[in-house]
Amino acid sequence: QVQLVESGGGLVQPGGSLRLSCAASGRTFSAYDMEWHRQAPGKQRELVAHITSGGITIYGGSMKGRSTISRDNGKRTVYLQMNSLKPEDTAVYSCSAFFNGSAYWGQGTQVTVSS
Repeated sequence: QVQLVESGGGLVQPGGSLRLSCAASGRTFSAYDMEWHRQAPGKQRELVAHITSGGITIYGGSMKGRSTISRDNGKRTVYLQMNSLKPEDTAVYSCSAFFNGSAYWGQGTQVTVSS
């Protein structure tokens, strides 16, 4: 069982930045592929970014060029740095872990972009 806890969300003005964190349990974190997704009210969940256990990154279209996913295996944490935020980036951001054929999800953290 892998537990994921996101943090770092909040209210930010348009054009601002946030860094989200996702802390994972489990001694084999370095073997997990990790993702960040987001879901806005009334919209489907969409992939923001993916990072493999080997550090290869893939970005979804919604925040490509404005976000960076990274991981610190020693801290068992994955990060999502988001820049140039727009009101349409408002959503619940969740992280997920993929390991040994199973997927695990965190509860999510709210990001609100508003002046």
